[in-house]
Amino acid sequence: MSAQRQSALGDILAAEIAAQGPISVEDYMARALGDAVHGYYMKQDPFGAAGDFTTAPEISQMFGEMIGLCLADHWMRAGSPARFILCECGPGRGTLMADIWRATKILPGFHDAAEIVLVETSPVLRARQIETLAALGVSPQHVTRFDEVPPGPLWLVANEFFDALPIRQFVKTPTGWHARLIGLDEQGALRFGLAPEPYAAIGFDAPDGTVLEVMAAGLAFMKALAQRITFEGGLALILDYGHRESGFGDTLQALRAHEFVDVLDEPGDCDLTAHVDFAALGRVGRAVGADVYGPITQGTFLRALGIEARAAQLKQKAADPAAIDSALMRLLAPGATGMGELFKVIAVGQKGDPAPAGFEVAS
Repeated sequence: MSAQRQSALGDILAAEIAAQGPISVEDYMARALGDAVHGYYMKQDPFGAAGDFTTAPEISQMFGEMIGLCLADHWMRAGSPARFILCECGPGRGTLMADIWRATKILPGFHDAAEIVLVETSPVLRARQIETLAALGVSPQHVTRFDEVPPGPLWLVANEFFDALPIRQFVKTPTGWHARLIGLDEQGALRFGLAPEPYAAIGFDAPDGTVLEVMAAGLAFMKALAQRITFEGGLALILDYGHRESGFGDTLQALRAHEFVDVLDEPGDCDLTAHVDFAALGRVGRAVGADVYGPITQGTFLRALGIEARAAQLKQKAADPAAIDSALMRLLAPGATGMGELFKVIAVGQKGDPAPAGFEVAS
């Protein structure tokens, strides 16, 4: 651990831990990503080839077009409310919302009825989103938290949002499940450890050494989202990488310059994420009375919406048709690490509404 690379936030955390004791994985992740001064998302634009990772909207406009058509189709089949909130959580550079807006201009009344609201904490990314959407003549409303989204029917997308919400970790030992904590080693570097007392609320068994992740923040967010749609109507599309069924395993990971790095290296300067438990999200959504569709793979979803036909259409006028083929293959890529299979999609709708486009195959 003595060779661990530090950062300004790492030094602050080490000093706090030395004075006050170890912190939870959840607190570490929250600080590393969202610290007001040194948090990863608060001080930089991490997207694209020059950043630390690339998301689907940055790969191709086709992704956002498919999302937009899905949302607009459902709005129309839900009675075309005269006013609704078109919301994105974690909007990145604004690329996805811009593509959604362009794709939906063909549907009469949709733009007139939509009020764009972006849930974003980063001042750097807020500025980029305003710039991106201004090119389309759109002025979004920004809020910091989901509970600040104005009332009304809600059509929402969250792409690679839940994976960045802080998680809790527990490790099974002969004495029970112990919370995983972050303390200091003899040299003062950050290191993992376990709480001395077991966490009695976890009642099931597993082999010693098993890691259990609980996406408490994500489940709370899902509950609020599903309740909102249950009472006010609309649709939420959640796209992220993760697993269909709940299980065990350590999925916490750090990324910098498109490479995986140690989770405890340079907090605040690396992206931290964990795989999304889609089964748990579905259970929460159904428990509050919403209809939940999926999860299905991103590849299945995009194909059902017609992305291959859209690619063929774009290639007819493209200066570089091979680039469109490459983007399509990347979005639909199979295999354990391919975006088409690793990424899943789940939808949350009001009870009794029709299944959203793309989910008929799995409804």
